[in-house]
Amino acid sequence: MQRIGLLLVGLSTLATTRGSAQDATGTTLWRVAATTLATPPALAQGAAAAIWNPAQTQDSARLQLAFEAIQTPSAIDATGVIGTMRIPAGKIGHVGLIYGRVGLSDITQTTDSPDPTGSTVPVYTYTFGANWSKRLSGTDVGATVAFHETRLDVTSDSRWTLDLGASRSLGRDRFRIAAATHFFSSLTANDPAQDVYAGVEARIWQGPVSAGGDRVVIRGRYGISFAHGFTADHQLGVGAEFSEIVTVDLLFAREGGYGEGSWRPVAGLGLNIGKYRIAVARDAGVNELGSAYRVGVEARFK
Repeated sequence: MQRIGLLLVGLSTLATTRGSAQDATGTTLWRVAATTLATPPALAQGAAAAIWNPAQTQDSARLQLAFEAIQTPSAIDATGVIGTMRIPAGKIGHVGLIYGRVGLSDITQTTDSPDPTGSTVPVYTYTFGANWSKRLSGTDVGATVAFHETRLDVTSDSRWTLDLGASRSLGRDRFRIAAATHFFSSLTANDPAQDVYAGVEARIWQGPVSAGGDRVVIRGRYGISFAHGFTADHQLGVGAEFSEIVTVDLLFAREGGYGEGSWRPVAGLGLNIGKYRIAVARDAGVNELGSAYRVGVEARFK
């Protein structure tokens, strides 16, 4: 997995440098968490998806709460959580709060031998920010201002980021295009501490599947992540929605890096039950590292 190679490079660099290297390591931890996304990041939707694209579709609920937990295979042993809250703010649009944390577990100190001393080395990054979104002339736009802190053992570094996003449906929801920055903090096109996302979605087919009027909508998707100092990531996927109750998503992602890229599959399942939406996703992994998982719950109170 290219993400792990980049993470190890960042961790080794931190022993001698701080600042930009530490920021890049924090963002790489978030890229590891993003391997569980079953849609391109730019096209992700829902309250928790505001951490990937600030421009989320306007919702009639008076309160949206979302929580997601991420677990990578034991060979990596990274865990993460995402929590968001969104409320309507009249003509302003929607406002909300975002919190996320990703960290590595089971890293212990050593001295002049490979045997651990028993002391744990803290390696994590967290972000906390405020989000705004609004529909303007048929286009959903949004922005997130966030504070980040990344820590490796006794060293830590912090920064502020400003992310912008947009999403627009075309041709009576036949197409959707979206773009967003991710942890943007420098006006460069090759900073490994940030990403730029873009994606397009097309409705392939829709129609009834039962005598009771149940309908299915099938969409094809393509996404790209770039401007991060190494080869772009590409995502190809398809999604099906059954009567606005069950969603099934399948994604094939080609991860860029400083070496040869690799493809990996991700599958996701969503279920709407009343005011709750439950989602699970699994990354099949590469190079026999094992699978990563994501479980999320979103609540909408009207």
